[in-house]
Amino acid sequence: MDNISLIITLLAAAIMLYALWQVFALKRHIQGGMVGRRWKILAGLVVLFALGYIGMPFMGKLPPETLNIVVAVIFLFGAVYVVVTISLIKRIILALSE
Repeated sequence: MDNISLIITLLAAAIMLYALWQVFALKRHIQGGMVGRRWKILAGLVVLFALGYIGMPFMGKLPPETLNIVVAVIFLFGAVYVVVTISLIKRIILALSE
């Protein structure tokens, strides 16, 4: 991994760790129900992404086939994250509009 990629990856990992802190800080204000369940899923995905970001500098050592699988899994969980986030926001908007 070259220096620019490493710096960008470290910055991304720091931002993701901040997001992880926010997820757990906000958890105290979520009571449960549908929002609470979705929040747990989001928290799990943020943990997964944070671990992935921290491990990114070492992924260059993986064989290309394994690296392709890792990237595909990251794309899959990224898509799940987006769907869960949109679903959570939709439920919040519907609840506020009632």
